[in-house]
Amino acid sequence: MNVGIVGSTGYGGVELHRLLSNHPAVVECILYSSSLKGDSYAGQYPHLTGLTNGRIREIQIDEMKELDAVFLAVPAGISKEMTPKLLDGKAKVIDLSGDLRLQDPKEYEDWYKGGAADPAVLKEAVYGLTECNQVAIKEADLIANPGCFPTASLLALAPLIQNKLIKPDSIIIDAKTGLSGAGRKPSLSGHFSETQENLRIYKVHEHQHTPEIEQQLKRWDADTGPITFSTHLIPMTRGIMATVYCDLQKEKTTGELHEEYRRFYSGSPFVRIRPIGQYPGTKEVFGTNFCDIAIKADSRTGRVTIVSVIDNLIKGAAGQAVQNMNLLFGLEETAGLHYYPIYP
Repeated sequence: MNVGIVGSTGYGGVELHRLLSNHPAVVECILYSSSLKGDSYAGQYPHLTGLTNGRIREIQIDEMKELDAVFLAVPAGISKEMTPKLLDGKAKVIDLSGDLRLQDPKEYEDWYKGGAADPAVLKEAVYGLTECNQVAIKEADLIANPGCFPTASLLALAPLIQNKLIKPDSIIIDAKTGLSGAGRKPSLSGHFSETQENLRIYKVHEHQHTPEIEQQLKRWDADTGPITFSTHLIPMTRGIMATVYCDLQKEKTTGELHEEYRRFYSGSPFVRIRPIGQYPGTKEVFGTNFCDIAIKADSRTGRVTIVSVIDNLIKGAAGQAVQNMNLLFGLEETAGLHYYPIYP
């Protein structure tokens, strides 16, 4: 396979390059950028010195259309313009931005503060939450790769909401992320002096991943109401922890819920359900495509707590995109993703 990465110089792009360069089915991985064309890739990322001789190419739509797959690792607002130009070619398109995730154009405009993609393109886009949408993904030409927070949150909730074990109007998600989720471009909020030894909540009741989570929950259970979703910035490079709280429909023990999760994800190689009483940390999925989940019922309150951790750049972006590519082309789901966590 020959594949291309648009936005190859961002953190998501360089992780795609790492995964695809070691993928058994990928012959060539072409790097594209609108701003750094002609530059040496190792010049942008010196840790790749001696490992790649790649140069960054100017974006060429006609060239990209003839590839097998194109990954759009670009900021919101770009892929909605680029995707329609690619869809009449050979390439399957996997969009890592938020442009194609929301099916309601008005919701996109309200939350992303910009114009939505063409409704015909939105209709064609398949939501790429790999563990929960495999049939549709395998038949797709265009994948809307989920956001990092939605991936951690939805995988935490899927067994409960699909089996109607919780009250669908009671969901609270308290999520924390490392700084790499904000991208490579320098900003005051990512400045070392501003973030080190500091914990900060941000985008209170305004985070653009809120409607994405709600949209998928409503697909699973139409009675799902608005959720409470809070995000916090942690002074670490990468990783997400989503701690989810919801009310049980009826009393369940931790053991019963644990067995539900084990059964639900029995065929999912990248979701690891932790033993009862063992709770995951972000370091334990660092650099991998794993999502580790723990669950505990609280008989005193009638609630359940779920803890879900991922690496935001891998399972929350590049790794899930490669996992979706594998399904699109009938490859082993785990191809190119056999990485153990970097620890400590």
